[in-house]
Amino acid sequence: MFKRICATTPRYIAAQSGGDSPDDLWAQLIYLKVMRDRPRNYAQLPPPGEPQTNATYATCRTNVRNLRGLPDTPSLDVQGFALVIEPTMVNDFYDERDVSSVYYAEVETLLKKITGAARVLAFDHIRRRRVNDPQEQGTERPRQPVRQVHVDYTANSAAQVVRAAIQGGAIGAPGGRVQIINVWRPIRGPLSDAPLAVCDARTVDPVDLVATDLVYPDKVWETYSVTSNPRHRWFYAPRMSVDEALLFKCFDSETDGRARFTPHASFDDPTAPADTIPRESIEVRALVFN
Repeated sequence: MFKRICATTPRYIAAQSGGDSPDDLWAQLIYLKVMRDRPRNYAQLPPPGEPQTNATYATCRTNVRNLRGLPDTPSLDVQGFALVIEPTMVNDFYDERDVSSVYYAEVETLLKKITGAARVLAFDHIRRRRVNDPQEQGTERPRQPVRQVHVDYTANSAAQVVRAAIQGGAIGAPGGRVQIINVWRPIRGPLSDAPLAVCDARTVDPVDLVATDLVYPDKVWETYSVTSNPRHRWFYAPRMSVDEALLFKCFDSETDGRARFTPHASFDDPTAPADTIPRESIEVRALVFN
């Protein structure tokens, strides 16, 4: 039995057994503390006098297993995530034209192949580059890896995405199952700095998912923050290359026991070399229709 230690919980918590891969490790994951009010985070600078967030978090020392070489290969419908080898023809992930034309098409083809979907629509992407200096580039500071455990969409915000795609003429009204899948890959590799951890969706209780407001200047978005649960089982892919992609489920309209929401977060790899290159990554979200 491995144990997990939360900084705000002065005791050891029993959890399920970890593996024995040399790349299994202990890492600090940041969970939402249970709170009475609805959590709220500002995506940019908050209004004067407002805190960046009203939430408080607990740092938990957690076993994160190497998902490479597991006896059962993880899948989107079972665990909620999958690792694939998928080379890309994109030369420059910082070129918007390359991303929106070449890479979006690659993502759509990949997800059709993996899921058997009839239609896939890549609709959004985010590049992240970790910087140590919070003042770097001022207001143009690049998006940073997200440390708090979270899920990108709730059922409510997923429905908003579908409605926007219909109203914009990108799709007709879907007649069946709808998923939102995130395709995440390093821009530079092998990646050791701030890798992405994903949680086995089978180990997540619905009460662990807390609807949270993400406030932008022109809208309020709804995501899930996640509270700690000793049942959670976490995984990562060490030293990912640019030719690999980690797929994970953000939302699934099916409620028949398949994975629906996959918590995830970046973390500091305690085994990373001191001179490891700062993380650069890109994530594309796609609507998947079956």
